[in-house]
Amino acid sequence: MNKILLLVEDNPTDEKLTIRAFKKSGVTNDIVVVRDGAEALDYLFATGKYEGRDMTVLPAVVLLDLKLPRIDGLEVLKRIRADERTKCLPVVILTASKEHEDIVRGYSLGANAYVRKPVDFVEFAEAAKTLGLFWLLLNEPPPTRTGVS
Repeated sequence: MNKILLLVEDNPTDEKLTIRAFKKSGVTNDIVVVRDGAEALDYLFATGKYEGRDMTVLPAVVLLDLKLPRIDGLEVLKRIRADERTKCLPVVILTASKEHEDIVRGYSLGANAYVRKPVDFVEFAEAAKTLGLFWLLLNEPPPTRTGVS
């Protein structure tokens, strides 16, 4: 089964750049794009417009921007880690933020990695390629939580 990547990104330019960088790097996995924190949570927990989505199919990795409308990225991360079904889900913060506080809070809330978006496309494509290869091909995902109460 093709592993899914969830991209949580409100900036259309950064979204296109990320998808283009993955494709250019040979990452052929399905990329689900949501544009704010509330939609990310709806997707992950099969609520709202994603009600009825198969909750047993979680993304292999979530690429999470921090500066999002409605619910910010750190709050999304906190809710992911608070739920038994998603607490082991790999989350990579992918943001332009250089604020030290964001880095500290991201890791303290359980981010698996914190990557600053390079401005240069070539650097960005290389970062996307590295992220894709590691999280989608090399990383051993956490075991599914079926049968856990």
